[in-house]
Amino acid sequence: MAKNKLKRFAEIETFENVLQPSHEDVWDKEFRLKSKWNKEYFKNDNPIVLEVGCGKGEYTVGLAQRFPDKNFIGIDIKGARLWQGATIANEEGLKNVAFVRTKVELLRSVFANGEISEIWITFADPQMKKVTKRLTGTRYMKLYSDLMNDNGVIHLKSDSQFLYEYTRYMIKENNLKVLTDTDDLYNSEHANDILGIKTYYEAQFLSKGIPIKYLQFLLEGKTEFVEPDVEIELDEYRSFGRDRRKQPTEEKHKIQKKD
Repeated sequence: MAKNKLKRFAEIETFENVLQPSHEDVWDKEFRLKSKWNKEYFKNDNPIVLEVGCGKGEYTVGLAQRFPDKNFIGIDIKGARLWQGATIANEEGLKNVAFVRTKVELLRSVFANGEISEIWITFADPQMKKVTKRLTGTRYMKLYSDLMNDNGVIHLKSDSQFLYEYTRYMIKENNLKVLTDTDDLYNSEHANDILGIKTYYEAQFLSKGIPIKYLQFLLEGKTEFVEPDVEIELDEYRSFGRDRRKQPTEEKHKIQKKD
């Protein structure tokens, strides 16, 4: 396994569709493509769509295949994961795909305000006890809002009941406009080819009979966000192997408002 990872790390160093800025390139500095993704990388004026925490890049590639008139960028810190999506994109000659190996919290160094049109969050760790790391938490909503245009769309696709419910409370608390909301995607009227793109983790969760949740909502240029003050039942399993460590169903997690 370790040898295979080393091989993949070596290969993605040669991939033109994978950018791996060093810590020094993005820490308190602007990445060289910030505000220039359309002009210098994609060489078009098409909208840019991000998948944050993209993992193996199934959604980034799947969307790029379906929407040649948009540009797609997958963000993840795990280089070995990015290899799979980048390899498929190269084999299929997809020119509207890029991957960036960096931390999501450093996105302000990589993209300019208003440079992004959509963000996909697919099967992220719900971070049940760490709201500041939760990809639909208010910390990240502020970050996304800064980077997105005023019509920017957020997509959340998740197996986690906790993350789904938290996000619904966050949306309600901040008066965000919901476009789609379902707690059982594949048994709803919303199932379609785009939402049917399946990641590695989604396939695992579906095989265990876990329903998939989907939320689509707008930020509409909002600049300030308030944490919801609610109690949410924890998932009985943890993200990415949650079945290994059970949580009691009666346990609650308190979401506190910030002062």
